[in-house]
Amino acid sequence: MVEKADVGNEKKFSFLRGGDPSSGTVSWSDGIDAVRKSLADAMNAKNVAFLLGAGCSSSWKGDQEVGIPTMAPLAKEFTAARNPDDAAFPTAAERADLEKMYGIKLGDIEYARNLERLMELLFSMRFVLGRSSHDNVEAGRKLVDGTIEKVRAFLWDKCTNGKFAHGDTTVLKLYETFYRKLVLRDRSLPRPWVFTTNYDVFNETAMDRLGLPYANGFSGVVERRFNPATFRYALAEQLDVSSKKWSAVDSFVYLCKLHGSITWTEDDHGLFPIRETTPGNVPGKVMIYPTPAKQNSSLGSPYSDLFREFQSRIVREQSVLFTMGYAFGDEHINNIIYQALTIPTFRLVTFVEPTLEGEIAKLRELDDPRIWIIGGDGRTDGRKAHYFDTIIEEFMPQRPADRIDDAVRKVLETMAPNKVSPE
Repeated sequence: MVEKADVGNEKKFSFLRGGDPSSGTVSWSDGIDAVRKSLADAMNAKNVAFLLGAGCSSSWKGDQEVGIPTMAPLAKEFTAARNPDDAAFPTAAERADLEKMYGIKLGDIEYARNLERLMELLFSMRFVLGRSSHDNVEAGRKLVDGTIEKVRAFLWDKCTNGKFAHGDTTVLKLYETFYRKLVLRDRSLPRPWVFTTNYDVFNETAMDRLGLPYANGFSGVVERRFNPATFRYALAEQLDVSSKKWSAVDSFVYLCKLHGSITWTEDDHGLFPIRETTPGNVPGKVMIYPTPAKQNSSLGSPYSDLFREFQSRIVREQSVLFTMGYAFGDEHINNIIYQALTIPTFRLVTFVEPTLEGEIAKLRELDDPRIWIIGGDGRTDGRKAHYFDTIIEEFMPQRPADRIDDAVRKVLETMAPNKVSPE
């Protein structure tokens, strides 16, 4: 049973650490410092990796989404009936045919809440129809293929066209702050790894604007092609030309996009067929779309290489994996995390709503002190402790410049003369 994270009028959040009896609800007013210190220690572990899910690229200003919606709102928007028809979505005739021919009701709550369920069904239908020798299945093939293409185009549009693509920098600024704080890590420790299931380019854009060097598995200049060998490379600076002394660059980051990217395309170039380009106007050929069928898709290259990196990084001795914006909805990723939990020195720190059922409930039931679950109410109304902006502002270590600014502000507030009210 998870304690409610709001007692009385005092704002509290949940900090669950397996069998630790002292963990539970924590006050924002006097408990945040202890939690922040525990997280700072975890971030200075020998091997640190981050897993960023869809929640990190979603952000709201008032009642407007300025980032990329998560799966539930995407499913609701795509499956909604429209009158009159919109060619970008299933028409009334197509919806009727799907129900009449295959019993698929797009309005069912199963699909209206989770686009993955619909994609799973559509890909399964495509597999069966594509191998049928009956003469009367051609219309069904076209219907299913057309619906899949509309889902793909819909997702592509959401990843490339939104408030963030028309001047709003809310989400991009969050990513920039995340990377500013991430590179504070001690340069004597291995460089951090950032894994993401997102297709967007917020990570790359943020690091480019900050001037941070990173390896993302691609090499080349004019033609950047995927080559997993680049994940073995490190960046160093020469300290003394005469003695050839070198030191690792402390701001280097490894970025691994587990489900592909809107910047990836595929051609017939032998051993290195995956190219990295600027986002085009049509859906890419390489993206893994949100469907449980990606369990199988992830076995092919380049995904086999990417998942091998994910597995090899988090099973190392003294490894810590931080998950943000990820609700454990991908079975193939969860399996690797569970495998890592068999390593005694592995720790999992997940920012998520602690009362969720499913996989989160399973993590709670393990009662494992190596599993930390942080979430619940934020410091102010309308915010949550497990949201990306709160994680960055409240839980990640402050930059030295931030600490100095806070100290100066505190001095000014403390030393300022008291105002004398007029008599």
